[in-house]
Amino acid sequence: MNAGYEKAMGQKIRKIRMDQNLSQEQLSAQLQVRGCDITRSALAKIEVGQRHIYPDELKAFKEIFGISYDELFV
Repeated sequence: MNAGYEKAMGQKIRKIRMDQNLSQEQLSAQLQVRGCDITRSALAKIEVGQRHIYPDELKAFKEIFGISYDELFV
């Protein structure tokens, strides 16, 4: 994936997380409950574009945030 695109998607995830008043710790816990092996540190790396996002994580973000896939993409 394009590094610029990963950074933009990470910023979008961060914005949605903050709009929903979730901490990184809370969001990573919800991801873990849905079977995604992701720590708060890994989530922080996603938000700054330093870590790839896997399909199962995209699905979990969509479910947790209660949004469509289109809203995840910039």
